[in-house]
Order: sequence, then structure tokens, then C-alpha cells
Amino acid sequence: MGPSTPFLLWLLLSWWGPLGGQQHHLVEYMERRLAALEERLAQCQDQSSRHAAELRDFKNKMLPLLEVAEKEREALRTEADSISGRVDRLEREVDYLETQNPALPCVEVEEKVTGGPATKGKGRRNEKYDMLTDCSYTISQVRSVKILRRFGGSAGLWTKDPLGPAEKIYVLDGTQNDTAIVFPRLRDFSLSMAARKAARVRVPYPWVGTGQLVYGGFLYYARRPPGGPGGGAESENTLQLIKFHLANRTVVDSSVFPAEALIPPYGLTADTYIDLAADEEGLWAVYATQEDDRHLCLAKLDPQTLDTEQQWDTPCPRENAEAAFVICGTLYVVYNTRPASRARIQCSFDASGTLSPERAALPYFPRRYGAHASLRYNPRERQLYAWDDGYQIVYKLEMRKKEEEV
Repeated sequence: MGPSTPFLLWLLLSWWGPLGGQQHHLVEYMERRLAALEERLAQCQDQSSRHAAELRDFKNKMLPLLEVAEKEREALRTEADSISGRVDRLEREVDYLETQNPALPCVEVEEKVTGGPATKGKGRRNEKYDMLTDCSYTISQVRSVKILRRFGGSAGLWTKDPLGPAEKIYVLDGTQNDTAIVFPRLRDFSLSMAARKAARVRVPYPWVGTGQLVYGGFLYYARRPPGGPGGGAESENTLQLIKFHLANRTVVDSSVFPAEALIPPYGLTADTYIDLAADEEGLWAVYATQEDDRHLCLAKLDPQTLDTEQQWDTPCPRENAEAAFVICGTLYVVYNTRPASRARIQCSFDASGTLSPERAALPYFPRRYGAHASLRYNPRERQLYAWDDGYQIVYKLEMRKKEEEV
């Protein structure tokens, strides 16, 4: 060994002392941490055991209650089915009693004596209408109802084109909108996800109310021009009719409706000022003015030019009216109550003079959800397409000859 060996040994021994002390402290620290973890694990195991026991006790207490609740649910379901059956029987009995004891027509006494508003002499305003077709049918009963789905808001319109494709569905949601939704067929409209794939047609001016109509490939609707109803100018309280080509998406024609001081024709549908309708005879408009704020007016329109061919003052009141439609030249006005109840055709007006109000049937509509925001008659199918509180409904109609007794 060289002379430097003792020095190296001394140096190693001087280093080993501090390193050994640090390792000892580290081992003691790790032992303390492990002991704390073991204690925590033991506490967690105790808590888990206690919670598991409490859960078992809770389960044992809840099982009998769940069995009782299930029995009560079955009993309530049975009772609800029984009540539904009794309500259906009551509805049928009420319908039968209504057919045996029909209500009186909604015509005021003084109008029966004096001839009513329809006798006022205003040129061609109240002359009898000369039928263009041999249509001579009137409503006998509103027999069945098919609730298709719920789409859109509480007010809107859905319809078919009586002169266009038989399957295509047009939906116009809301009372102030500018986009119509077009479905290729009824089945597509009934599917919940079909709206994403439906075509959307935007019109240049928003419509007002729910009085729109699809007829012969065109969308007819009323817009509010500056100074129109609600526009702020009382001297020109008018609406403009728009004829919109659905395929070309262009405005073909427009015309200011020849009636001033328009007011909503239906007392229960305040957003509609002109309600357009189509039947076997063509295009019609239902409206009201401040000149006679108690009754509805009817106009026959030229679908090509939007000109007003003839006008009538009808005896049908505005009060409690919610919608109307035209069949074979006869206006049928549907009435309801506030709050909404069962709607009924309470007044009719035949522009040709063939059907008298006393001989017209006044059927109730089947029970529904609320109030009709719109009714559209399809002469090809003899069905009504209704918008009822956001639900789209199809009513099937039974017809009879106008000359037949009720």
C-alpha cells in the first residue's frame, strides 16, 4: 500500500457518516407515511362496510314500498282506462243528442225579419253567385279525426294543393314568418326527423296571420304594407295580397285588397285579417271591416289576377268565431268559447242562395286539444286540414246534397 492509502480511508469514512444518517431518516419517513395510509385504508373499509349495511337496510325498506307503488300504478292505469271509456261513451251520447236536437242557426232575429245584411244594395256586392261547377254538396257530419303529429307553435297552417301534387304537404308555422316548409309526402311529415330534410321556400315578404293558401302551384298570402293593420296609419288600414310562384320562387302578382279599415274576422283569432279559402269553385276571401264590425264578409277572387269578382255581407257573427272554410260556394264558420272547448259550425252562408241557414247542418267537431288556428278544405279529398294548438289534424267530412233535409 502506498503512502496515500490512509488518507483515502479517512476520506471515505468521513463521507459515510452523513449518508448513513440521511438514509435512516428517509426510512423512518416512509414508515410513517405507510402507517398513515394503512390507517386511512382501514377507515375507508369501515365506512364502506357501514354504507353497504345502510344500503341493504334501505333496500329492504324500499322493496315493500315499491311493490305497493306498482300495485297503485296498475290500479290508476285501470281506473284511467275505465274513465277514458266512459268519456268516449259520453262523447258518443252527446253527439247523438246533438243530432237529435240541433242548435238554432247563428242568425239574429232582426236579420231574419229585415233580410239581414245580405239585402243591402251595393251593386254586385250582394248579388247571388252564379255557380261555375255543378257542385251541390253541403256538410252532413264531421265524423272522424286523425291526429298526425305536433309541429311548430300554437298558431300556423298546414295544407295540400288541391290542384297540385296529391301528396305534397305545405307547412307555414307562425303568424309572422317568411319561410314555408315543404314535405314530399304525408308520411315524411309524420316522421319526427323529417323536418331536417324538408325543402324550405322563403317568400320575399312575411305573411300576417294564418290566412295563407296554396292553390295551383302558387302561395297566396296577405302581407302588411306600410300603413297596414297595426302599422300605425289609421287612414290606410289595408292589406296587400301576394301571389307567389312556389317553383320559380318569384312574386307573380300583388294587389291591395279592396276593403278599408280591416279588422280580424274571427273574434278568437286576432292575428288574421284576411282568411283565404279554396273550394270546387275557386278562390275566396273571408274578412271583416269596421263598417260592420259584428259580421263577416265574403269575397270571390280571381286566382289569376287577384281581382275581387264579387262580395257579400254575411249574417255570420264575428264574436266567438275561430275559423272558417268554403265548400261548393258555401261559407261555414266555426265557433268556440274562451277558454277553448268543443268547436262547432254555428253559421253558414251560401253565396248562391241554394242552401238556407235553417236547413244547414251544424255539427260539432270531435274533441281536440284547444282552438283552431286555421282550417283548410281540400276539395279533392273532402277533408279539412286543421292546426290546433300546434297539433296537425285531419277531419273527414260526410256530405249530402243541399236539397236534402238535415
